[in-house]
Amino acid sequence: MANASAKRTAAANEAALRNLRILMIFIPTLSLFLRYFFRFSLFFPSSDSRPLRITLSSPFPTKTSLFIHLITFVPVMVLYSHLTSIGSPKRDKTTGALISSGEDLNMTGVTEWCWDIIYVTWGCQVGSALVGEWFWWAYLCIPLFALWKIYSVFIKPYYLSGSGEDKSDVPNDQETSKRQQKLKKRSEKGDPRVKRL
Repeated sequence: MANASAKRTAAANEAALRNLRILMIFIPTLSLFLRYFFRFSLFFPSSDSRPLRITLSSPFPTKTSLFIHLITFVPVMVLYSHLTSIGSPKRDKTTGALISSGEDLNMTGVTEWCWDIIYVTWGCQVGSALVGEWFWWAYLCIPLFALWKIYSVFIKPYYLSGSGEDKSDVPNDQETSKRQQKLKKRSEKGDPRVKRL
C-alpha cells in the first residue's frame, strides 16, 4: 500500500499530465484562431461611412511559420513523451491500487527545464499569431540559457577559476584546523609521535 506522500505525488502528476494533454491541443488551436482573427479581421467603418473592409494579409501561416511550427513541434512532443513516461503513476490493473507514483513532475533541474521549453514554445506560438513571425526570435532564450548554464557550471569553475592551485600549495593558518596546527608544531620540534611525509 502506498503512503500518503506517494498518493499526493501521483495525484499531482495525474493533474499535471491531464493539463498538459489539454494544453497540447488548446494552445495550437488558440494560435490558429488568433492568427485567423488578427490577420483576417474586419475593421469597423470610420466616420466617413465606408463599408466594412477586410485586411489583405492571408489568414494562413506562411511557409516559414509552418516550418518553425513543425521544427518546434518535435522537441515539444519529445518532452511530452518524456514527462509522460517518467510522471505517469503505475496502478494495479485489477484493484487500481497505486504501485508507483512516478517521478515528481514538480522537481527542479531537468524536469523543470522540460516544462520551461514547452512553455516558451507555446508562448512563441501564441505570440507569433498575435504580433508577427518576428516573435519566434524569443525562442533563442532556450539555447542562450543552455550556453549560460554550461559556462557557469562547467567552464567558469574548472577552466577560468584563476590560480586555484597556488592557494592549495601554501596552507594558511586560518584554513588549517587546530589539530593540524598542533601536529605541525610537534613535527617542527621533532616529536617522534608525528609521522613525517
